[in-house]
Amino acid sequence: MTDGAETEHETASAKGLEQRIITETGVDARVAGIIEPVLESIGFRLVRVRLSGLNGLTLQIMTERNDGTMTVEDCELVSRTLSPVLDVEDPIDRHYHLEVSSPGIDRPLVRKSDFVTWTGHVVKIDTSAVLEGRKKFRGRIAEVSADAVTVESDQASYGDKPVVEVPFEMIADARLVLTDDLIRDALRRDKDLREGRIPEETDAAAGEANASAAEQEQTKQD
Repeated sequence: MTDGAETEHETASAKGLEQRIITETGVDARVAGIIEPVLESIGFRLVRVRLSGLNGLTLQIMTERNDGTMTVEDCELVSRTLSPVLDVEDPIDRHYHLEVSSPGIDRPLVRKSDFVTWTGHVVKIDTSAVLEGRKKFRGRIAEVSADAVTVESDQASYGDKPVVEVPFEMIADARLVLTDDLIRDALRRDKDLREGRIPEETDAAAGEANASAAEQEQTKQD
């Protein structure tokens, strides 16, 4: 394989790690399609979009910088950037509140790289179809391959397999479980990122969590 081919293969592999495997449907998907390229243009990546009935109607956009950090100022920047775009595209036909937030410590895992980054920590996974007789799994992330994540149960139940390989294509939802170990590691990682001890280009292929839970709300007017 030539050097050029190797570089192309590495780039494709990195994109595979960074492409979201858990995406939205309906209105949420329309919003995601509008804002994702805008976020990328200013150095952020989309984690999740969710429209809920909170406070009348709230559009929650969960995002983070490519290095995994997210500050209050970042939330304000994203909100200011996306508001006029959403006003023009107008994907929601009612008044709503725009809420921009970081993923938080017990974050959703939406990219393969998220599972790689948080290997060893406890995750809850819902699948889109029955797997090994059930659709809900909880346990430590033991291993991540190109096609699946292996979960070792931390709360073994009678009749359930203690170790299950869950194909990425079957994952409907996944989220880290808040534990003392996760809090410690997330805070340490966030500090290392901010102090430059973890190169940004490495994190862009790995996916990070952020201890900040800052939120910025803005009301959208007709």
